[in-house]
Amino acid sequence: LPNWLRLTFRPEGGDWLNLLAVEILSYRQELDLKQGVLKRAMRLRDRTGRETTLESRRLVHIGAPHLAAIEWTLTPENWSGRVEVLSALDGRLINAGVPRYRQLNGKHLVPLASREIGEDGVLLLAETSQSHIRIAEAARTRAYCRDQPLEIERQVQQDEGYIAHALSFAVAEGSPVTIEKVVALHTARDRAISSPALAAEETLREAGRFGTLLEDHARAWSHLWRRCDLVLEGRHRTQMILRLHVFHLLQTVSPHSVDLDTGVPARGLHGEAYRGHIFWDELFIFPFLNLRIPEITRALLRYRHRRLPAARRLAAAAGYRGAMYPWQSGSDGREEAQVLHLNPKSGRWLPDNTHLQRHVNAAIAYNVWRHYEATGDAEFLSVYGAEMLFEIARFWASIATFNAERGRYEIRGVMGPDEFHDRYPWAERPGLDNNAYTNVMATWVLLRALDTRALLDPERRAELDETLGLAADEVAGWDEISRKMFVPFHDGVVSQFEGYERLEEFDWEGYRAKYGDIHRLDRLLEAEGDTVNRYKASKQADALMLFYLFSAEELGDLFARLEYPFEGELIPRTVDYYLRRTSNGSTLSGIVHSWVLARSDRAGSWKQLRAALESDIADVQGGTTPEGIHLGAMAGTVDLVQRGQTGLEIRDDMLRLNPCLPEELRGLRFRIRHRGHWLDIDIGCERLTISAPDGWDGPNRIVIRDESYGFHAGERLEVPCHLEDGGWRPAPRAGDKNGGAEGG
Repeated sequence: LPNWLRLTFRPEGGDWLNLLAVEILSYRQELDLKQGVLKRAMRLRDRTGRETTLESRRLVHIGAPHLAAIEWTLTPENWSGRVEVLSALDGRLINAGVPRYRQLNGKHLVPLASREIGEDGVLLLAETSQSHIRIAEAARTRAYCRDQPLEIERQVQQDEGYIAHALSFAVAEGSPVTIEKVVALHTARDRAISSPALAAEETLREAGRFGTLLEDHARAWSHLWRRCDLVLEGRHRTQMILRLHVFHLLQTVSPHSVDLDTGVPARGLHGEAYRGHIFWDELFIFPFLNLRIPEITRALLRYRHRRLPAARRLAAAAGYRGAMYPWQSGSDGREEAQVLHLNPKSGRWLPDNTHLQRHVNAAIAYNVWRHYEATGDAEFLSVYGAEMLFEIARFWASIATFNAERGRYEIRGVMGPDEFHDRYPWAERPGLDNNAYTNVMATWVLLRALDTRALLDPERRAELDETLGLAADEVAGWDEISRKMFVPFHDGVVSQFEGYERLEEFDWEGYRAKYGDIHRLDRLLEAEGDTVNRYKASKQADALMLFYLFSAEELGDLFARLEYPFEGELIPRTVDYYLRRTSNGSTLSGIVHSWVLARSDRAGSWKQLRAALESDIADVQGGTTPEGIHLGAMAGTVDLVQRGQTGLEIRDDMLRLNPCLPEELRGLRFRIRHRGHWLDIDIGCERLTISAPDGWDGPNRIVIRDESYGFHAGERLEVPCHLEDGGWRPAPRAGDKNGGAEGG
């Protein structure tokens, strides 16, 4: 987008504001998460001794998505005279925020036109260079003293792709003046407009002053916080970071997304890394949205449905049936994954095989089904979700091949979530065979496709069968594969992929002593002329993703269907095995590890959560955060508290809670939306309380640690509890196991 932030000043005859060229007497910057306002306050002394206080407030309107605004309060502390203010719209910018991308083309805007509008506005029109989307920005800059308009001398400055208003006005020592810059933005993709330029001009004309915009903006944020906040007992920093993560999520996807054709970029809207592409990170994002603002999830899943034709083309080109979604998706749904990537440690460009992460298709199907479970939205499942589930199931059935010797189906030549391993060290071709996560997820998708067929009304099922050419024998094949998928094991644990046990053990302590930070072990080894493919060393959770996405009960059912044993020690053995062999080079890894430890090692789980919380605010990866925040990790930490620590799940059409709060977390309050109804949940050391406003369609039942409770509209359910070594426990109670609500 053209840069609308350009706003600077100078005393007449002085230099334009440059923080490197003045003496900074005081400086404070803060982000008001509650109201969504960035604030700065500074006192400066220039080379002539003039001191000026500048206070700034900035917002991007969460209630009116086409508006943004800046307010300056400028006070000359020891001087009087004239001030010049330069307020610009600049379309000449070059995207250069990621050092390793700087060899690539970073200029993505083509200027088209610029002009003045009215007495105090300017407009800039540009077009994206590749997709030819027109973008218009209109800006209005005014100055006030004691809330009265100042007499201003105004001149326009123009260059190709640039337009500014230069304002000049008198100021007096100790008398603050206010400068307001209000900006309107429209693109050719907006609905109900004739042109972006005319729409931007009209939106700006109707926009109020900064104070009015702020009031409306803050009100809209209060509505969002009412839905999305989590309140932690006595954990100030953890509370602050969680709210920051919610804030970033809602800045990226909000109720405005419902009307847009957009996915969830892995780095949000806060940096240039990954070029805005959509990966699988929504797997960590949607669970929070499903229980707060599910209409956003529905809209984001529509992004995937609209690209179903492109996914079909990708599958056909690779020799498969159905739909094969790309690992990296953009505007049109083609595969955007790079074929080469740069190792900054060695300076070498290397083959990139990440497009083999076919598991992204399972993630999309998982998101469709979990959205249906959380909302009961049968219409979405029928109109959009079923088609995606059937086509993804068809893809998994076609990529799976039958091994007659084993009597099992296999999936070969893929990558799992762990991006360190993209081939066998003894093989020439890229890809791995029978990644456990991929195979089990494919099985689960086939089962959910069969379940969906049973849920659809006969007429809709027949329509889809005719449209997709689905025959009974193909559907029967899904059932067979879901019973005979191969899952590798070794040494009593789930194998990350077939042949994993043949890899060498890695010298973790030696490399930590040598390098300190070994999160990106792949880069270090490649720079040494070695390859991480030789070792039992993972970048992030892979096989452990199964224990993150599914409860022990769900996995037990899956393994039983596949006729594999699933004894109680399999999970802790597998967790311990891979925790010791993972570098956590992905910010998503700590979330998964915290989750899988929540029941068995509360202290270890809390430690992993704390590390995940700090990943962006402390930039633990040493420079990646300025390139863009990690939205999946941010949303994942919030969901980890919301569901992981509370055991919240929807299974068998019933809401279930099984709290296991760590000792560091003595209480937790939050609100969820379950199938159209709001529930307030308060988990403390002595009791768990659930309340619902009037209007709940009851009676209903909630399961709390295997105890079923009746729940009616307007009631308040209180369950006495106490903390034990194993976590939160409901206190023993008299009466029928299926007793009703208490209190209220």
